[in-house]
Amino acid sequence: MNSATIPQGVHIAAIALLMLGVLCAAYMAWQMKRTPPKMAVMRFVWPLCALFAGPLLIWFYHRYAGMDSGKTPYAAKVAKGTLHCGAGCSLADLICENVAHIAPGVLAFFGMGTIFETEIFAQWTMDYVFALLIGIVFQYFAIAPMRDLSVGEGIVAATKADVLSLTSWQVGMYGFMGLAHFLLFPALFGGKVNAGSPVFWVAMQIAMLAGFATAYFPNWWLIRSGLKEEM
Repeated sequence: MNSATIPQGVHIAAIALLMLGVLCAAYMAWQMKRTPPKMAVMRFVWPLCALFAGPLLIWFYHRYAGMDSGKTPYAAKVAKGTLHCGAGCSLADLICENVAHIAPGVLAFFGMGTIFETEIFAQWTMDYVFALLIGIVFQYFAIAPMRDLSVGEGIVAATKADVLSLTSWQVGMYGFMGLAHFLLFPALFGGKVNAGSPVFWVAMQIAMLAGFATAYFPNWWLIRSGLKEEM
């Protein structure tokens, strides 16, 4: 696939949107220092999710994060739990997409040239593996302290909570990024847009919102069934 030709105005607009996300993440990091959440892992969740959700995340935080658990609507609790999953996905994608862009040879460890002939599928495999590992760590620090579990019990519980949540998130995220990669980018810009372009990361912001949408109801079930803690 040919490289894309992105108009300067689109490039500048993409940079502005990314800067807004970074500013929102910085604001949330400041909020976490100013008012630490009861669940320590949420100190990382809120700023990471602000990178893609921006002002919407800030509104949600001020509307619901400070509420007493008994007064928080269940739908908002589910949204917090879904964002908890999204934070791990965000961190993994930030790391993996940049690493693969700088050193594409790493994708050989994730099937490029053997299982996959198209780079994006090896990239998604790498993203999923790292997102799952990070997600289990995030889940562990949410579940183990609340239930007073041993390390082994905590890892098992975290894995049960994260596999469905993460997979459902990735369905939405990969769905939108696949649409962008195979249809939107070639149609709009005449070719491939990679992780070196701000436009790629704006698409990733939208993809993360799509991931939130597809992961919301699986998280509803996970929390209702007791497999995942309320946030």
